[in-house]
Amino acid sequence: MKRFILIFIPMILALVSFKAQAQSTQTVKGTVFDAASEIELIGATVEIVTTDPSLGTTTEYDGSFSIPEVPLGRHTIVVSYLGYESITVPNVVVTAGKEVILELTLEESVEQLNEVVVTAESDKDRAQNELATISARTFSMEEVNRYSGGRSDVGRLAANFAGVSTADDARNDIVIRGNSPTGVLWRLEGVPIPSPNHFSTLGTTGGPVSALNPNLLKNSDFMTSAFPAEYGNATAGVFDLGLRSGNKDNHEFMFQFGAVSGLEAMAEGPMGKDNGSSYLVSARYGFVGLAGDIGLPIGTNATPNYQDLAFKLDFGKTKAGKFSLFGIGGRSDIDFLHDEIDENDLFAANDEDSFARSGFGVLGLRHNILLDDKTYVRTVLAGSLSTNEFWVDRYTDLDQPTETVNRITEFDNAEYRVTLSSYINRKFNSRFTARAGIISETYIYDLSAQTREFTPDWYNIYNFDENTNLFQAYVQGKYKITEDLSFNAGVHTQFLSLNNDFVIEPRAALNYDITDNHMVSLGYGMHHQTIPMPILLTRKDAGDGNFIETNTDLDAMRSQHFVLGYDAKLGGEWRVKAEAYYQILDQVPVDSFASSFSLLNLGEDFGFPDDKYDLVNEGTGRNYGLEVTVEKFFSKGYYGLLTASIYDSTYKGSDDVRRNTAFNNGYVLNVLAGKEFPIGKEKRNALTFDTKLTTAGGRFYTPIDSEASAAAGQEIRQDDIAFSERQDGYFRWDVKFGIKLNSKKKKISHQFYFDIQNVTNRENIFTRRYNRLTNEVNEVYQNGFFPDFMYRIQF
Repeated sequence: MKRFILIFIPMILALVSFKAQAQSTQTVKGTVFDAASEIELIGATVEIVTTDPSLGTTTEYDGSFSIPEVPLGRHTIVVSYLGYESITVPNVVVTAGKEVILELTLEESVEQLNEVVVTAESDKDRAQNELATISARTFSMEEVNRYSGGRSDVGRLAANFAGVSTADDARNDIVIRGNSPTGVLWRLEGVPIPSPNHFSTLGTTGGPVSALNPNLLKNSDFMTSAFPAEYGNATAGVFDLGLRSGNKDNHEFMFQFGAVSGLEAMAEGPMGKDNGSSYLVSARYGFVGLAGDIGLPIGTNATPNYQDLAFKLDFGKTKAGKFSLFGIGGRSDIDFLHDEIDENDLFAANDEDSFARSGFGVLGLRHNILLDDKTYVRTVLAGSLSTNEFWVDRYTDLDQPTETVNRITEFDNAEYRVTLSSYINRKFNSRFTARAGIISETYIYDLSAQTREFTPDWYNIYNFDENTNLFQAYVQGKYKITEDLSFNAGVHTQFLSLNNDFVIEPRAALNYDITDNHMVSLGYGMHHQTIPMPILLTRKDAGDGNFIETNTDLDAMRSQHFVLGYDAKLGGEWRVKAEAYYQILDQVPVDSFASSFSLLNLGEDFGFPDDKYDLVNEGTGRNYGLEVTVEKFFSKGYYGLLTASIYDSTYKGSDDVRRNTAFNNGYVLNVLAGKEFPIGKEKRNALTFDTKLTTAGGRFYTPIDSEASAAAGQEIRQDDIAFSERQDGYFRWDVKFGIKLNSKKKKISHQFYFDIQNVTNRENIFTRRYNRLTNEVNEVYQNGFFPDFMYRIQF
């Protein structure tokens, strides 16, 4: 407990020394662009309508604007321009410690009105990518940090959205509309990247702790189906993330520490005054293991260690265009020692020592050049890596004179990737915008996995030290038939050189504004995803001392999405959205003999099956459901969000029996709300309250055959009745309290929150597993009551 108290000493001193008087104003600045051509708009009007009187300005020759002396608090900004559709940006948070920097885009009006009427409607629901018009939404850095229970994790934020659920409390894998979490695509600055998580494993898309620092992210997009043609090699959904640029005028700093995010330092500022160049850099050092040291549940008694670094250097405008250099890197390790864990450990066994190491990194150079006032070319060259090592030592005759230890498992995987992404975007006129591009990914693999858990000699699961290439090309366009009716269409293709697999995918979406506040949407998308390398490269003993790869000819899995949506804006502050969808999956790898196995259930645990040979693309799947979102955007000091999903997710293996998938919860309900209470004489500081309630149907699982497991000395499941039994439903309630303080004489702001996760200490089941030592089937539960906290100072 003493160590726990020591954490709060700097925070307590900061709050005690805080002066009653407060810095009264801050600067709001940014740039306004044409959404289609990315040309800076000169003379656009930017107005803050929540001050009395309102504050405003017009953009300069480079589209920039600056509004000084904006009162602290939350504000709404309206941006308008002759011949363009105006936008309203609500919930802009202004603090003493940091200037507000915005990148705003306007769409040209088809009807070319002399003046477009400004209406107080939120455009938060519009994706940053103007070609993503269905099953897509934008999210902000402020949202990632605001919601209760989110742990400043982008993946956990997405779990609040309709159609999304998390696999479990221990990891941030997300399940979209009943799909495996391995079907999610992560993109950063326009290029695909490996799983951006600590303690991740090859081929997965999640992990226990995110390596993405939300303090560096700009507004980004999340898509759940029928995504535009520029996104490929994914069947479930897309995270399209971007890094913001640093402050190009002033140096600013931030220090932060939290139970999960760890200790963090961030700096940003100008690199030169002439061309608008800037730097942004942040480093974090995790100490979540401290929570375990003081008795709080983190799922294991082992101590997780992780660190990450992120940066972006924006070189501003040059004669050759705009260049920026960006990067993220992280490392993590954890040791599970048999004499330090208990029987309820989520990740380890009490007769084994296991050790995990992982690394993640991305380094990229982005170039943007305007060819004319309607055309630009964007190119990104990036390199990335994803490494993980895992080995297990098993003890026999524990605590006996004959005690021995043997290495039984070794995994050593490294994926290196060189990616080139380039596209040309042209706005032909106010009605039609088109984009065409390529993505070339060269994968360099150094993969090995071997085990001798059940044999005296080592058995190679896979061993691959070669290269392969994935080429993608696409063309897409958006045509505004009228001011109220728009049509998006595109074609995506991809080719995998390892097995010469080539696919063509059509995409289309139709959007119709029935009135100014009511819209219907219809979308279709065909999507493919290559088979994960640990499956594609699994080797089979040929019986003559040689090993052969039997899965390399597998085609990519195919998914077809059909979506019907309705969106209504009520009173400018409320939004109601409903989507019905139907998804058909085929070409799914299954056993070549009659069985219940299907790759659609990949991701139900931490790894890949190591005994699947001679797979064939004959499996199918089906997902359908209805989603509803009711959202009160943050205004008048409070917000609310309700998302509800009812769905069914099933599959057929090679035995042609329809079964529930591992991710068929049946329903998910999220209720979130928050309130800010201004305090102080001039109401510039605030107490905050946020809460979240989540309930979901239990997942289906395959029962364990106790007798067969005891005879074999390992877990044996009854695969003939796969996913026939169901866990109890999931329930969790989180409550978060905080305070925001703004200093007077200097531009300094403080923020602190205390996030009580799983307030009721509900025992949600994690898994059922066979215990080799007791010959029993035990239930293992997820994390119970867990208090998270965060303190931040900006100056």
